Amino acid sequence: MVQAAFDAPPSGTGRDQAMKKSPGRLGYFFTVMFVFNMAANFVHPVTPAIILDQGLNDYMFGLALAAMMAFNFLFSPFWGKLVGYLSSKAVLLICGIGYAVGQVFFGLAQTETQFLLARMFAGIFIGGCYTAFLTYTVNCSGQESQGRNLAINAVVNSVSASFGYFVGGMVGEINIYYPVWLQAATLASMALLLFLGCRDDRPRTASPLPRLRLRDCDPFGAIAQCGKYLSRTLVFLFAAYGLGNLGYIAFEQCFNFYLRDQFLLTSGYNGIIKAALGIISIISNATLCMWILRQKRVSAYIAGVMGVCTAAMLGVIAFESVVPFVVVNVLFFAFYFVSVPLMQNRAAVLGAGEGSNLVMGAFNAMKSFGSIFGSALAGFLYEWTPKMPFVFGCAAFALAALMAVLMARSEKPQA
Repeated sequence: MVQAAFDAPPSGTGRDQAMKKSPGRLGYFFTVMFVFNMAANFVHPVTPAIILDQGLNDYMFGLALAAMMAFNFLFSPFWGKLVGYLSSKAVLLICGIGYAVGQVFFGLAQTETQFLLARMFAGIFIGGCYTAFLTYTVNCSGQESQGRNLAINAVVNSVSASFGYFVGGMVGEINIYYPVWLQAATLASMALLLFLGCRDDRPRTASPLPRLRLRDCDPFGAIAQCGKYLSRTLVFLFAAYGLGNLGYIAFEQCFNFYLRDQFLLTSGYNGIIKAALGIISIISNATLCMWILRQKRVSAYIAGVMGVCTAAMLGVIAFESVVPFVVVNVLFFAFYFVSVPLMQNRAAVLGAGEGSNLVMGAFNAMKSFGSIFGSALAGFLYEWTPKMPFVFGCAAFALAALMAVLMARSEKPQA
């Protein structure tokens, strides 16, 4: 998901005075965010069953996500701009309810066109949710705690997603549409709790804010504005992050469908596997990730982590029976979940300064690009042969590992 605003608040000084962290506020925020993101993943384990139940083409599982992520990308800069006018919590309320309505449309869809339209509608609001999650984290963090809180944000996203799969899978054992209705209700209620319990993080400025113009919300223009702030190291980081997410989305989308289609596992098994991955992610992030963040050459460790992901994907391609297939998948997911907060932390550190919000926004736009093309390709590659998306993902991670090596070599020791 796109998780950043593209534009900095109008006044850095005013923001620094207004955004001082209040005790307990971020703890509340991350707790409710955890439940919200769990709900955002309730439907994933039953989506293959819904597609098969409706008699739709196999490529729809990837194409529907690509449609959602495309609208996510297009509307994220708009929501990022709106945060400065309404506050992150107001955007979360609007977008959380809009996302919930989109999922109701998804549950009612019966044709390919209806599925795509429902996903597009949801994508408009998903971008706002995850943009506001990141802007609130940054705005309510001090300079010394910003990197740590961004890492917590990434860990909350990855771990809660796994537990969301588990809940959705278990509920889907009763009825494949129950997770859809549970998701819509939870998203709307968590959005309300975020609005009621979070602080107003709008910048306090002496002068009125400039009028909001639609051309300021152009996602491609926002990325172009970021160019003057990009160092060579950041370019390699962007490439590694984008390629890694491209491979991950192609891989992860087919992993769910592959378990159902090839091994005939129900949504319950899918949920149990993802819950186990969530526990492993907590352990790996609490140990390996935190240890790496304390090292001087974090970029070199990122290259190593991406290399392990590539090796694990080779095992996914090679194994045909369910047990070794799941084991190497566990290895892959554990290291991938470590790579996300590491890269997000490097982006925050290397992009610190006047254009920090622009850098973070463009950095997360790379994730959106990966999600759009990875999910679309996954569906069509799966139609060709079920293992082809894993081959594609492995190649993408190999290139991401190479970019990470180049990033590590180009980075100044003090960075």
